[in-house]
Amino acid sequence: MTRAPRPSPVHVPDVSALPDPVRSVVLRHAGAATVAQLAAAGVPGRTVRDRVSAGRWQRPFRGVVVLQSGTLSWWQTAHAALLAAGPGAALSHASAAYVHGVVRVPGDAVVVSVPVPRTVRPQHGLRVRRRRVMPHASGRLRTIDVVETVLDLLDEVVDEDTGVAVVTEAVRLGVAPAVVLHRAEQRRTLRHRALVRAVLGDPTLGVESPLEHRYVRDVERRHGLPRTVGQVRQRVDGRWIRADRVHPGLRVRIELDGRLGHPGGTTDRDVWRDNAVLVEHDDLTLRYRWSHVTGQPCAVAAQVAAALTRAGRLTTVTRCPDCS
Repeated sequence: MTRAPRPSPVHVPDVSALPDPVRSVVLRHAGAATVAQLAAAGVPGRTVRDRVSAGRWQRPFRGVVVLQSGTLSWWQTAHAALLAAGPGAALSHASAAYVHGVVRVPGDAVVVSVPVPRTVRPQHGLRVRRRRVMPHASGRLRTIDVVETVLDLLDEVVDEDTGVAVVTEAVRLGVAPAVVLHRAEQRRTLRHRALVRAVLGDPTLGVESPLEHRYVRDVERRHGLPRTVGQVRQRVDGRWIRADRVHPGLRVRIELDGRLGHPGGTTDRDVWRDNAVLVEHDDLTLRYRWSHVTGQPCAVAAQVAAALTRAGRLTTVTRCPDCS
């Protein structure tokens, strides 16, 4: 199950002068309406212009007004953007990702996709894409579905770390990896297609962050270390925990932390958990941060190999071109 789309905040637009059913339509669109809709409801163009000039209403896009004064929310602007883009339009790319919860910020412009036969002129604050297929999710805001949104973002990201973050966040939200893989293979062109295969193609890999992807790629595989299993659940100190990477049967686990800081006492809890794992299960926990995995992957590999050797499995490091 995927996470439900982010709920839009409640607004009280100025619709008292509108008759039904237009009033209901405007309320469903968070107070946004086209000038044509208002004209059909008996509101002449002069009235629209006067109210916009007086600041009672706002005109975010050509031919569209929001019947409210004051700063518009992103949700109101998104509704207005869909009306400006016309029939069949749907939020896509970063805007759709924000609605689905894949990203935390929607970007500086609303992005909409329209069917290929149509052409919509872009304008300030509105970016328009054209696509042959318009798979959309249910909801008040017509939005491209979450899987296609993930692939849209992958076509735009400039680096692998950002791509991994997009894919793993979608999986955490409940998107089935097999569905993402299938849709990725169906696309005629897709940037970072190999990345999708690497992260989601092996169900035992369990990669859940860009740092884990880098660890598996640059530390483990590049240096010929024994394979780890990701996201292993275990009961420790009376509670269930998940280890980032575990060497099965060797009592060695790897914890990866890409955060620069640890608010709320997270560091203290991590240390306590590492100690509990050692006491209860006699497992050795090696903990690495972003600077270790990205800046010293060869040294990390050597340390992991030493830990595995001490645990009873003689392990040598395959030298990579960067090993000193």
